Amino acid sequence: MRDWADFSVEEAGGRTTVAFEGPFLISTVARIDGQLRAFEGPVQFVDISNVGAIDTVGAWLISRFADRFDARIEGASEQAQTLLNAVSSSASEAPIRPERKATLRRVLEDVGDWTIEMGQGVVRVVGFLGAIIASAAAMFIHPRRFRLRALVRQMELVGLNSLGIIGLMSFLIGIVIAQQGAVQLAQFGAETLTVNLVGRITLRELGVLMTAIMVAGRSGSAFAAQIGTMKLTEEIDAMRTIGVSPMEALVLPRILAAVLMMPLLGFYSSVVAIIGGAVVSDLTLGIPFMTFLSRIQEVVPLHDLYIGVVKAPVFGLIVALAGCYQGMQVSGNAEEVGLKTTKAVVQAIFMVIVLDAFFAVFFTEIGWG
Repeated sequence: MRDWADFSVEEAGGRTTVAFEGPFLISTVARIDGQLRAFEGPVQFVDISNVGAIDTVGAWLISRFADRFDARIEGASEQAQTLLNAVSSSASEAPIRPERKATLRRVLEDVGDWTIEMGQGVVRVVGFLGAIIASAAAMFIHPRRFRLRALVRQMELVGLNSLGIIGLMSFLIGIVIAQQGAVQLAQFGAETLTVNLVGRITLRELGVLMTAIMVAGRSGSAFAAQIGTMKLTEEIDAMRTIGVSPMEALVLPRILAAVLMMPLLGFYSSVVAIIGGAVVSDLTLGIPFMTFLSRIQEVVPLHDLYIGVVKAPVFGLIVALAGCYQGMQVSGNAEEVGLKTTKAVVQAIFMVIVLDAFFAVFFTEIGWG
C-alpha cells in the first residue's frame, strides 16, 4: 500500500505550525496538493522534520507553501535543504503562458515572416538552378566528367524498378475508367464510345499524370532522403573536399534519369491502362479484346500521344528538381530529412498538377483539343 504525504496543524503560544510528514515525492503528494492550495493561514512555521524521502516536486510543494505565508521552514535534513535551496534559486516570476498578442499584430507578423521566407526560398531556388546549369555546361565542355554509370543506375531505380507498381496502378485505373465510363455512356446507348474514353484519357492525361505522381512519391522522395542523409553525415562536404562536385555526381544523374525515363514510363502506363480497359470491355460490354485495341488506333488522334510524350519529361524534371533541391537543403538533424522528403513530394505533385492544367489549356488553344 502506498504511503502518502500528509500534514497536521499545531497551534501553541499564538503561533501556528504546519507539520509535514511522510514521503514528499512526485508519486505521493497528489492528495495534499489541493488541500495545501486551499489552506488559509496565518502560518508562522513549517516543520518538515518528519518528512522522509523527498524529491524536487516535494521540495517545490513545501517551498511554495512556506513562501505563500512567509513562514520559516524548520527541521530540514541535508538532502531536503539542498533541494529547497535549489528550488528557491530557480524560482521565476515569468508567466506560465506567454502573452497573447493582438490578432492584427499576429496576422501581420505571420504574413511578414511568410513573405521573407518565400523571398529567401526564391533566391535559393534560383541559385540551385544556376548551379545545375553551370554544372551541365562544365560537363558539356568536359564530357569525360560525365558519370555514365551513375546515370544508368538512376535510370534503373527510376524506371525499371518502378515498372511493377506503375503497371498495376495503370491496369486498375484502366479498369475503373472503362467500367465507370460504360455505366454512364449506357444511359445514352453509347457504350461503344468507351473505347474513345479510355484511349484518349489515358494517352493524353491520366497515363503520364499518374505516372508523375507515382515517380514523385517513389523516386522524388528517395532523391531527397538520399541526398539529405549524405548532407547530414557530411559526405557531401567530403566530396567537395576531394574535388568532386555534388551537382555533377549526385544531382545531374538523377535529373537526367527522371527526364529520360518519364516518357517511357508514361507511355508504358497508358498502354497498360488501355489493356485494363480492354479486359473490362471484353468481359462486361461484349467488345472483343483485339477489337478494342484495333479501335484505339482509329478513334484516338495521334496528337494525344504527342501531348503525353511532351508533358512527361517536363514532369520528370519537376519531380527530380524538387527531390534534389529539398535534399540539398537538409541541415541539423534526422528529423529534417523526413520534413524535407515530405516537402519534396508535396511540392512535386503540386507543381505537376499545376503544369498539367497549363498544358491542357495550351494544347486546346493550339488546336490539339
